[in-house]
Amino acid sequence: MTNSPQPRKRHRWRAWRDDRAAQLVEFAVTLPLLVVFVVGIFDFSAAFTLKQKLTNLARDAARAAAAGPASDISQPSAAVPVSVSDAFQMIDNYLIANKINDCGITAGSFTATLPATWTYSSNSNGCPGSGLVITINRAYNFQANGTAQPANVNCSPQSSAGQVTVIATCVSIQYGYQWRFGRVESLLGSSAGLPNSISATSVAVNEN
Repeated sequence: MTNSPQPRKRHRWRAWRDDRAAQLVEFAVTLPLLVVFVVGIFDFSAAFTLKQKLTNLARDAARAAAAGPASDISQPSAAVPVSVSDAFQMIDNYLIANKINDCGITAGSFTATLPATWTYSSNSNGCPGSGLVITINRAYNFQANGTAQPANVNCSPQSSAGQVTVIATCVSIQYGYQWRFGRVESLLGSSAGLPNSISATSVAVNEN
């Protein structure tokens, strides 16, 4: 009596129909893409939230400084004007209150440039990149005819080009941001040129 080959054929047929190995291969292929999407969502959401907070903070600080006396618009000296000090303290206190690393910035970590610009900077306390940079220009001017360009992160005054100018206060906040998206993107063999800091700039017309 000979053994029937049918059981062996059925076993081979089941092995060919088993898709468990294919599922593992599909999971291994899609996992890097899934990780990139998940990390990207969280990373860009965090960056957008920080951008919104810095924008609102720069706007409030510019308004507070612009309400100060016009005597602040003079050659910078060792003494920081009250309006500039108030704007700086507002920014620093907000960061601390909202549990955002202030990079160890202090009221004495500034440089003054003509005609009336104070720049505070610090990158300690584990802040990435350039850390935190706060620029306050109490003599920022722009054209009054509505053709003025948006203020840059350095709050550099715009050219009057023979037009009537408005004297205002410009506040800029640059905050170093460590992207996680760039690291996981390497899983796909590519890289994105993401900015190393998130910045916000606001201008308010001087009231006095």
